[in-house]
Amino acid sequence: MIDLTRLQALRAVATFGTVTAAAGALHCTPSAISQHLAKLERETKATLVEKDGRTLRLTEAGRVLVEHAGRVLAAVEEAEAALAAHRETVSGRLSVASFPTACRGLLPHALRALGRDHPRLEPTVQEADRAACFDGLLRGTVDVALIDEWLEIPVTYPAGVASVELGLDVGDLIVPADHRLAADDGPVSLEEARDERWIGSKPGTVCYEWLERMMPGVRSTILVNEFETQLTFVAEGLGVAFIPRLARTSLPAGVVARPIAPEAARRVSVAWRASAGGRPAIGATVAALRDAWQHRAIFPAPFAWNAGQAIIHVV
Repeated sequence: MIDLTRLQALRAVATFGTVTAAAGALHCTPSAISQHLAKLERETKATLVEKDGRTLRLTEAGRVLVEHAGRVLAAVEEAEAALAAHRETVSGRLSVASFPTACRGLLPHALRALGRDHPRLEPTVQEADRAACFDGLLRGTVDVALIDEWLEIPVTYPAGVASVELGLDVGDLIVPADHRLAADDGPVSLEEARDERWIGSKPGTVCYEWLERMMPGVRSTILVNEFETQLTFVAEGLGVAFIPRLARTSLPAGVVARPIAPEAARRVSVAWRASAGGRPAIGATVAALRDAWQHRAIFPAPFAWNAGQAIIHVV
């Protein structure tokens, strides 16, 4: 394969006529230019230049090679320029994976902002549980993932995955409007609702694991993962439910949300491969998700994020 630096030397000689002038143009020594030309002639097995008084002129073989060299070097320059622009511009494909409630509560706002501010970015979205998010990050099929974890059940992040916390998603006890626990405005203990009929998420979900851990022995009689459906059951007076605020865009008629004491919250974080952290699209997506979090007024004060606060998980 012909070395690009040697092609540059040959083209410089063809343009400027002497080794000294070519060396000045390429910011190297005349001896370096001479060495490049000699090596290029050995590589191509052809005489490329010959002396013409104090200058050098191309042979027929040299003219053929310089003609192609111009196109080759121009293509390389275009590639370098495109790569430089890519480093500075939020563009390209970006795969986002998210747990279900963040798909509803955060991603629409974030994707709309990304589309407005970075039209060259091509995001795709897939709903996935935490294990699938981590697997996708490690395999390279996911670029950014939204991860949730209850504070009482911390998550072990895989090595090489960086993350930053968006904030805490608080959960409330949801009861029918005519329920005995609906009358007051203050916090309620979960123990006060232990003997109620419970509507909950299916086994294997984060919310099911949390309720099982916080209230051992409690079993939900209605198991559905879709929180909007849970709210519908509560509104019909069929039981009570524990629902995070991120899962609720609004409360339907006939239900009341009661805060819980002690407060029950899950940590919501954005994760990505640490090795890809310098990609502008990653930073822009994290910023858009942070803005989406701030946009949701039902959350506690958001985590003030900057790039230096990312946590890189190592073993």
